[in-house]
Amino acid sequence: MYFIINVIGILTVLGLSFLLSFNKKQIAIKPIIILFVLQLATTWFMLSTDIGGKVITLIADFFLWLISSGMSGVNFIFGDFAPLDGSTFTFFMNVLMPIIFIVVFFDILTYFGILPAMINGIGWLFSKIAKTNRFESFYAIQVMFLGNNEALAVTRSQLNKMSDKRLLTIAMISMSCVSAGMIGGYLQVLGPKYVLTAIPLNAIGALIITSLINPYEVTKEEDIDYAPSKSEKDNFFNMISNSMLTGGKLAIIIAVMLIGFVSLITALNTFLGLINNQLSLENIFGIIFSPISFLMGVEVSQVFAVGQLMGVKIVTNEFVAMQSLSEIISTLNPHTEAVISTFLVSFCNFTTIGIILGSMQALFGEGKSKFIAKYTGLLLVSGILVSSLTAMVVGLFVW
Repeated sequence: MYFIINVIGILTVLGLSFLLSFNKKQIAIKPIIILFVLQLATTWFMLSTDIGGKVITLIADFFLWLISSGMSGVNFIFGDFAPLDGSTFTFFMNVLMPIIFIVVFFDILTYFGILPAMINGIGWLFSKIAKTNRFESFYAIQVMFLGNNEALAVTRSQLNKMSDKRLLTIAMISMSCVSAGMIGGYLQVLGPKYVLTAIPLNAIGALIITSLINPYEVTKEEDIDYAPSKSEKDNFFNMISNSMLTGGKLAIIIAVMLIGFVSLITALNTFLGLINNQLSLENIFGIIFSPISFLMGVEVSQVFAVGQLMGVKIVTNEFVAMQSLSEIISTLNPHTEAVISTFLVSFCNFTTIGIILGSMQALFGEGKSKFIAKYTGLLLVSGILVSSLTAMVVGLFVW
């Protein structure tokens, strides 16, 4: 029965995306079918084959090596507060501080053209297989590695020439990404197989949902990639220094937001408890998101708990929800663990909307940012639909 509900959930997500479409007659069905089959094939490969399991292990080991390398620097500065043997675990030291080195590492790959070559190659292959617009395919792959802010910045020259309609699609895709710098943090809280499976599924799902909601056609002349010119390259050592500062700022910003959000939730729960001892933000979120949780094929007894985590993730951020999930994960069955873990792996929350609008304002001026701001609600809804689709597709393979 739960499998059938899971399938109904997928059809519901696709149906809602269709109902939200700006131009239903212009929707290209063939690429959407190809993309969905690609989602199924990717999930099957990652979760149901020995090779896929080995790929996940290799990638996870690589990121664990990055974390270990990053922790050597953290330990040098903080000593006993961040022991290398892992005997003491603190979120700030073990999850956030290694982000500094991970950001630097991927910026070095970008500087020498290794990461852009990978992104361009995968994006080109992706567009050929799925028959989707080349730039949108390229961008969906790019945000898998760089995140929304960085991806918008490095493609600003091309994006500045685009119509508002295409820019809206780019903004919606940006809601469903993560960045390579954050993967190491996720892997210390959640199991690697779901984190690493969700990332490509989100990229594919973002193209499915945006193709349904905001369909359009582009000419060959308009559908080109953007490659930074050599003149845009900074001095290597300046780049490393700026990258370290960027990673440090990112870690501090996340820490500040987590402190603020967790404290705010605790304070609000105290006030809500004065009204009724069963009333809390988590319980409110559980009620609001329970229908989506149910459509993921989650057992009735666990629907409410999953709804709570989904709500916390959307209103605060994924780290707060992941930390809460880690505390109850042993009580969940395999299917529930799979769907909620993959749902949490994205930047889709209220804060990300502000980041995207701020980036649009800074990069493209008030005109384009005002247009995107008119669709703030749609950005959030599209991100939730993508995360839900990812979770439901993964759910088909884990019971």
